Parts: sequence; C-alpha cells; structure tokens
Amino acid sequence: MSIRNRDPNHGTTEDVPPAGRHVDKMAPSAALSLMLDSQANAMPALQAALPAIEAAAQAAHDRLSQTSNGRLIYAGAGTSARIGVQDGAELPPTFNWPKDRLGFLIAGGPSALLGAIENAEDDAAAGAAGFTALDGGANDVVIGIAASGKTPYTIGAIEAARKSGAMTIGIANNPNTPLLTAADHPILLATGGEIIAGSTRLTAGTAQKICMNLISNMIMIHMGFVANGMMVAMVPTNEKLRHRRDQIDAALGQQPPID
Repeated sequence: MSIRNRDPNHGTTEDVPPAGRHVDKMAPSAALSLMLDSQANAMPALQAALPAIEAAAQAAHDRLSQTSNGRLIYAGAGTSARIGVQDGAELPPTFNWPKDRLGFLIAGGPSALLGAIENAEDDAAAGAAGFTALDGGANDVVIGIAASGKTPYTIGAIEAARKSGAMTIGIANNPNTPLLTAADHPILLATGGEIIAGSTRLTAGTAQKICMNLISNMIMIHMGFVANGMMVAMVPTNEKLRHRRDQIDAALGQQPPID
C-alpha cells in the first residue's frame, strides 16, 4: 500500500512503521523512493488545514496592520525552531519587512540553531521568560511550532503571549495536543507517522515549512508588498537581485528608483 493512500489521521509522529517499510532494510533506490513518497502526506494534511491557515493569516494581518511596530514572532525548539527562523529571516529581503518587526524565541537560544541544546525544549518557564524579555505585548503575533504539540518551551511562550493580549497561532502535527489548545488559532497538520519514527524533520517538517510559507506570504500580500504577482518591495542587495529589481520595475512600467 502506498503511503499516499494512508489516512494520516490514524497515527502520530511517534508511530513505528510496519516491517515492510523499514528503510534500513531496503536497497537505496527503494528507500529513497519510499522516503520521497512519504512526503506526499504533507499535502492532504495542508489541504485539510487550509481554512484554519486562512483564518490565522487574516487575523495576523489584521493585528499587524493596526500599528507600525507590532511584530511577527516565531517560537519553537529543534527542527520547528529552525524552520520558523528560516521563514522569518526571509521576510526582510523578500518583502522589505522591517527587521525590528521580527522576533524569534528559540529553545536554547541562537546556538541551538546549529546544534542540539539538551533539555532546553522542556523548560516552559524559559519560553514565557523569552517572550517577556522581548517586551512582547498586544500588538504582536506569535507563531508557536511544535510537531508533537507538547513542547513545554513553545507552549510556555504561547501561553505568555496570549496572556499579554498578543495574537497566537499554534502549529502542530498531532491532534488534541496542548499547543493547539493554548493558541487562539490552532492549525493541525495531521501528517501521521514518519517513515523514520519520530523524525519530524521529514513529513511533519515539510508540512510546517509549507504552512508557514502560506501564512507569511499571505500576510505580506495583504500588506501590499506584492503587485501583479511580483515582490515589488524586494530589497536589491546583490547583482542578481538588482537585475530582478530592474525586471520588476520594467514589468510595472516604472523607472528604476533614483539613488
């Protein structure tokens, strides 16, 4: 049976694959094919979550457009934190989103992006303290990401943010989990079991990355940073981007900006 035909709701990210799907027992070509096929579970999970994604993106835009200083803050641990940082870090060059309107809450701090920090994700108080240290408040939007939906650090950050009046979004890959309960806008990406049990850098991570792409892109579109399908606020910081800037300006019938 193809992984595409499994119901991802029948299982969690910790489920162990059946004997016939043990990639360590397969020839490389078969293992690669099965790992690639397993990524297909991201798409039905995202399709099912699309109404929740739309609601969260619209609410985030509405909150961020009310002031000139409200921030988009990503909170997570491990793989989820790294995916959140990737999504947020790309917003300033792509859309000219102000860097001072971005925030990151990373279990274990920035060094955890390049290496595991033991037990950091288990500290809910650190998540809450991180939000307080950012001087977070009601103008902010906080996206908490945790494949398990149970990561204490992320839940602590979301609970502190919600108490402050910030708008909160929770993204998890397992149903009926505390993160989804804690957030104003819960988004369940029910990707089911991983082809390597518990390795949420696989299908769960793929679904998380796409989900955050959808949310942040929709926010930026509604903010007016996209016109005629082009990133018109893009910052040309190298030769490739200067050429792209010229192409965008030409397509819009505008003259290049005068320095």
